[in-house]
Amino acid sequence: MRLPAAAALLLIVTLAAGQTPDPNGPRDPRRGSGLSDWERQQGFREAPDVGVVLPAPPKDGLIEFFVSSASSFKFFIDPQSISAGTDGVVRYTLVARSRSGVENVSYEGMRCDNATYKVYAIGSGSAWSKQDSDWRRVESKNMQRWHAELYLRYFCVDGVIIRDPEEGRDALRRGARRDFNNSERAN
Repeated sequence: MRLPAAAALLLIVTLAAGQTPDPNGPRDPRRGSGLSDWERQQGFREAPDVGVVLPAPPKDGLIEFFVSSASSFKFFIDPQSISAGTDGVVRYTLVARSRSGVENVSYEGMRCDNATYKVYAIGSGSAWSKQDSDWRRVESKNMQRWHAELYLRYFCVDGVIIRDPEEGRDALRRGARRDFNNSERAN
């Protein structure tokens, strides 16, 4: 089989650099993301035993997390809604509040293995409206980086899912998840 010149050059450069493609896809939104070819072939499915049970709408006790000084919104997570599923999905309720007090509420899931998220439901008052959304890539855009912040600093540090909901709540309260490789580092 003969490779086109550009493909052959890419293969040579990749091999020379000692890099091999990750069969599980990228783990950092800055490297690109979405479903990898491997995942499409394997057909990732959310664990049937998990099921998506919508939590109670958020009330008091939301935990704010910093996104960007350029954002006109403040962002919060309902600590009671956080879960770490056996299927590798962190689920949580996100609240985005404008300066005028208007809130956007969504129940979402985030996959740490490939830096994607999806919206399960949108909140309105005390009710949820289920959404049928696909997994979308986490992006580190300047104005829309709340998913990247949750991925990189709180729920999926180094592509590793939180062990349990308490670890996620603790990370949000402290302002970031502890780096397991440098756990003695001062905050």
